[in-house]
Amino acid sequence: MSARGKVDAQPAWVLHSYPYRETSLIVEVFTRDHGRIALLARGARRPRAAIRGLLLAFQPLEIGWAGKGEVPTLMKAEWVGGQPLLGGEALFCGYYLNELLLNLLPREDAHPILFARYGALLAHLAGDQDSAEREADLRRFEKAMLQELGYGLTLNHDAAGEPIAAELQYSYRIEEGAVPLAQGGGEPPLVLGQTLLDLDAEDFSRPRTRSEAKNLMRTLLAHYLNGTELVTRQIFKELQAL
Repeated sequence: MSARGKVDAQPAWVLHSYPYRETSLIVEVFTRDHGRIALLARGARRPRAAIRGLLLAFQPLEIGWAGKGEVPTLMKAEWVGGQPLLGGEALFCGYYLNELLLNLLPREDAHPILFARYGALLAHLAGDQDSAEREADLRRFEKAMLQELGYGLTLNHDAAGEPIAAELQYSYRIEEGAVPLAQGGGEPPLVLGQTLLDLDAEDFSRPRTRSEAKNLMRTLLAHYLNGTELVTRQIFKELQAL
């Protein structure tokens, strides 16, 4: 179903918003049944606007909209509740997820499975986690997102169809798969076979797996982002430099 027309009682998350004219906002939302859409929130920037405090990232909403143009008008938004506020590193991770969705999801392309995983991940990020657990959660979401978009990874056999050997080193070729290093010439990203098997099983207990999986996913996402530099990644680099 197209996002155009009239829609009511739609579960949604705010990904981003920005000012439009003097008193309104354009709100990018991720909805369960209509995917990513942009909505016009008329008067949302007025100090006494009832909707002003609802259009926040990382809070579950139920929304309705109407209109036939490219940017329908947001008619209502209700807070569903149940999601703790994110803070610190978890908040940074949340903004990273939102950037991925904004830059990779096509408009009006429904992904209910990814929508459910996004909500579950936000709830998990709000819990008492260490950095390793958050990294693992991000890798699982990145992998699921690529799968949903048709860019699924081949992780249990190499480009020639042979089973991945845990002890071998591989070069991972985008849209081809893993090639044993003796045949691949050593082009990055380089990963141990065990890393590919761990990523397939979503087991990030090994530090080397977490490190190599992060580099692999970063390379793949950079390819599909087609040169778009993520703001959150740049900020993280600057924080590391400090």
